[in-house]
Amino acid sequence: MKILVSGLGGHMGAEVARLAEAGYRGTSLLGGIDPFAENAAVPCAKSFEEAETLFADALDERPCVVDFSHHTATPDVLAFAVKHRLPVVLATTGQTEEELAGIPGAAEKIPLFRSANMSLGIALLVELAKQTAAAFPDAEIEIVEAHHDRKLDAPSGTALMLAEAIREVRPSATVHPGRSGYGKRTPDEIGIHAIRMGNIVGEHEVMIGTPNQTITLRHEAHSRALFAEGALAAAAYLENKPAGLYDMNRMIHDR
Repeated sequence: MKILVSGLGGHMGAEVARLAEAGYRGTSLLGGIDPFAENAAVPCAKSFEEAETLFADALDERPCVVDFSHHTATPDVLAFAVKHRLPVVLATTGQTEEELAGIPGAAEKIPLFRSANMSLGIALLVELAKQTAAAFPDAEIEIVEAHHDRKLDAPSGTALMLAEAIREVRPSATVHPGRSGYGKRTPDEIGIHAIRMGNIVGEHEVMIGTPNQTITLRHEAHSRALFAEGALAAAAYLENKPAGLYDMNRMIHDR
């Protein structure tokens, strides 16, 4: 599977390119798309329009677009992929409702993989959290996440993903990011607490407690390379898949 990296000049885009060049999961690097990339060591288009010319000979081979650029680029990424019938791994987060609106329509035409977190370990954490919450329907649940001080969104998309996954087995649950004020927590409340400091790559902890015991599920990222690994694993998974919307949960259960 050839990889076309959207956001090649960013930290994650560069990591995806490095792993693809090394043949991770049977992938190979075609090039990149990034208006801000300077002196790229591989072919890199400044726009999707330029990419149509620069990579014209390779687009018929259906390379996978791995997008680690910015959520505002989502409509352009999807339009380019749909036009050329390319699979897409959408690894950006923070999309507005308007930006998200194009995803279902695109997934009707191309295989599209989207996850709030590209870590396979996080996908397993989500699954374990759901199973544990289902096994302890009366337990209290709290989520704590920690990231570096440059992260803009709080709570993290992954923390919200964990909470929404738990709500699949506990529909009455309510999500409360950043608890404050004076008052007792409600029985169905899922509290989310965000920490921002230093260079923490990413830590997510789910605490599920009863009066007699507490189960703590925790994932800690040691390097952002794990997100690039997950994105390329997703790209390899999409090879020869029909049009549709795919995610980490589906990939894990298809193994």
